[in-house]
Amino acid sequence: MSQTLRDKYQLLEEIGRGRFGKIFRCFSAENGGIYAAKVIDKSLLEDATDRECLENEPKIMALLSPHPNIVSIVDAFDSSDESLAIVMDLCGSQNLYDRIARSGRAMAEPDAASLMKQLLLAVAHCHRLGVAHRDIKPENVFFDLRGATVKLGDFGSAVWLGGGSVTGVVGTPYYVAPEVLTGRDYGEKVDVWSCGVIIYIMLSGGIPPFYGDSAEDIFEAVVRANLRFPPKIFRSVSASAKDLIRKMVCRDASRRISAEQALRHPWILGEGQTSERIA
Repeated sequence: MSQTLRDKYQLLEEIGRGRFGKIFRCFSAENGGIYAAKVIDKSLLEDATDRECLENEPKIMALLSPHPNIVSIVDAFDSSDESLAIVMDLCGSQNLYDRIARSGRAMAEPDAASLMKQLLLAVAHCHRLGVAHRDIKPENVFFDLRGATVKLGDFGSAVWLGGGSVTGVVGTPYYVAPEVLTGRDYGEKVDVWSCGVIIYIMLSGGIPPFYGDSAEDIFEAVVRANLRFPPKIFRSVSASAKDLIRKMVCRDASRRISAEQALRHPWILGEGQTSERIA
């Protein structure tokens, strides 16, 4: 008989909750390790796309592991009709969204560049292996237990492209790329758009580049992609940072830079240190 999650791990307190399940801290009697267990209730899956994405999540995580900036998979248990459980590295309690929200002000450029470099290293690794995450947002950017190292997680919307493209609206308002919303085929550069939006939000003190009063309004603003840098907010932000954001948050995906190219941008290479400022 195949093992179940509870055969190998003792579930401890709940530490997170998502649309389809819960995340628990768990203990391995086998090696004494403490991990995170994501337990997905399959009865909550709304359609075949949800089921396919979530059942592929452990396979994609295994393909990507190990990488210093990606949450690593430790174990997986699939009850074909009831639940799916993924045992992963335990991250710290604070994600990037928490860090931005609790700060209440714009992040210093060196700090933002350091965080983005680590995130781009994770994204570039995914793209080299043909994987698009498709839901990169601050809530899915975690930190290790010391709070220093970025860990990209939650691959429940990820897809293996294998050099091709896909369709289908997947992602989160504010961060989703325009080509996802217009019904066209799209590729891995949707993740680059999302990362560019995150840079904007870090340097603006939490204000997104595209917003509205409803999800529909936000999506319309994203499709228009009228990127602006309000002087009152971006007065002290360097020209180099704005240049990188423009190249990542570019409506034309064919002109949008790749994750590898973003890693070679002067703002990333210079770790956000620049004397060039816009008055």
